[in-house]
Amino acid sequence: HVRSRRQRQMCIRDSHQLHRGQQEMFRGQLVDCHEVPQRLDHVIHELAKRPVGEMLKPPSHLDLDAALLRVHTSDYLSFLSTAWTEWVQLNPDNANRDALPSVWPLPGRHAFRMDKPPLNFAAKLGQYAFDAGTPLMSGTWAAAREGAACAVAAAQALMDGERATVALTRPPGHHAGAAYMGGYCFLNNAAIAAEHLKAQGIERIAILDIDYHHGNGTQAIFDERRDVYTVSIHGDPLTEYPFFLGHADERGSKEGEGYNLNLPLPRGTGFEDWYANLNLALQVVSDYAPQALIVPLGLDTYEGDPISGFKLKSENYVTVGLALASLGLPTLLTLEGGYAVAEFGVNTVNVLEGFQSCR
Repeated sequence: HVRSRRQRQMCIRDSHQLHRGQQEMFRGQLVDCHEVPQRLDHVIHELAKRPVGEMLKPPSHLDLDAALLRVHTSDYLSFLSTAWTEWVQLNPDNANRDALPSVWPLPGRHAFRMDKPPLNFAAKLGQYAFDAGTPLMSGTWAAAREGAACAVAAAQALMDGERATVALTRPPGHHAGAAYMGGYCFLNNAAIAAEHLKAQGIERIAILDIDYHHGNGTQAIFDERRDVYTVSIHGDPLTEYPFFLGHADERGSKEGEGYNLNLPLPRGTGFEDWYANLNLALQVVSDYAPQALIVPLGLDTYEGDPISGFKLKSENYVTVGLALASLGLPTLLTLEGGYAVAEFGVNTVNVLEGFQSCR
């Protein structure tokens, strides 16, 4: 069981509200965004009713730029930091609408030249985005940076002796790769936390992603490494977003071969089958014997989620928290998906209460 000190939350407070998308492209039409500020607001409200730890803001002295560069490319970070200005310069009327890509490079040497990156903003947006469902607006960069700062602060708290920390991150992060955004994600908070732990001397880390949607960005970032074992339980990519990664035969490559595990499940999977796969994942993590565990905590596995397809109930998340805690590892959780907005706070705190009750 988990030992050490109390559980903490690193909260971005109101900064996350700077990222407030108006619309996303979904199946050929613009619809209201599913990833909204109220998601995190519900978590904070529920934590006020059922506190499970101390609520903190990330300290100002963090070397956040260095932390981001351990995961993301400098050109991608530069793009994110200037994207809104370029969008408005493209057309002053754009100040009233979000930026969504409309053109993408195809893979392959004869379809896209990496040595001649485009100068046109619309083309650059397509170069760095893999979907049209991730709107970028004036406050996106500031909110994403604050979310990443929470992840770094939560990682440092583990290094300082906390038994568990929670980065209350929004926007989410696990779909973001080293040089691309998508799936509502811009900076990969779980990967940033892992690299901070590595920089502080932690040698072996496991990342266990339980979001309904495969953490394609996280897998890609660590694909060739054996010092970070990535495990994911998610909807089968043959039918479920993000579609193009997350199959069971993806086991890592080069030095990382054998250090990635995907457990794709069919739409409609209920808690019993899902929990059996969680226990398999926990055994794999235990066998790896990491010094720390990072959990991209997606709760779009909930039965009422509007864009997902598993059947977990709110009470099941207490059991999930207990199971995660049973490894007895220093554990960091980052908030990821969960779009049944009103229930997201209850489900999140249920996980944290379950984790805390395992002593």
